[in-house]
Amino acid sequence: MNVAELRREKDDSFRRAHDSPLTPEERRGFTGLRYFPEDAHLRFIVTLDRTAAGGVEEVEMSNGSTTEMRRVGVVRFNVDGERGELVAFEQGDELFIPFRDGTSGAETYGAGRYVEAEPLGGDEYELDFNRAYNPYCAYNDSWRCPLPPRENWLSVPIRAGELLFH
Repeated sequence: MNVAELRREKDDSFRRAHDSPLTPEERRGFTGLRYFPEDAHLRFIVTLDRTAAGGVEEVEMSNGSTTEMRRVGVVRFNVDGERGELVAFEQGDELFIPFRDGTSGAETYGAGRYVEAEPLGGDEYELDFNRAYNPYCAYNDSWRCPLPPRENWLSVPIRAGELLFH
């Protein structure tokens, strides 16, 4: 599914789904989420470095609790001449990557965003930050969400994907 279709589908889900993170009142006035314009320069083919795998680790949650996630390695890329490196966690065939960046708190959700890297074969993945999204706790405090580990705090701004909700 392309990014535009993904965004339309998410808007529809937020508006109508019984498990939407929005309150009924917010759903009534909901006109859609806001996004950075799609940017092909923020789509990467990356190689999972499994030598940096760490097994199961405790990840802090938005409510102060922790959850166990399996660290499978790191992915590396360059944005505007700056090298980025992010810890990846196991999520089926995909890689789950929670991250913060130079836009966090100003243009995007302060606690960070998520992106999944799609498998291409072997240890190659597509990491498309245009698909970066806010965790449900960005919309509703009753949701419990994994927070990006310190290693996934980037200083470079990633101006792609979902913007702040309010």
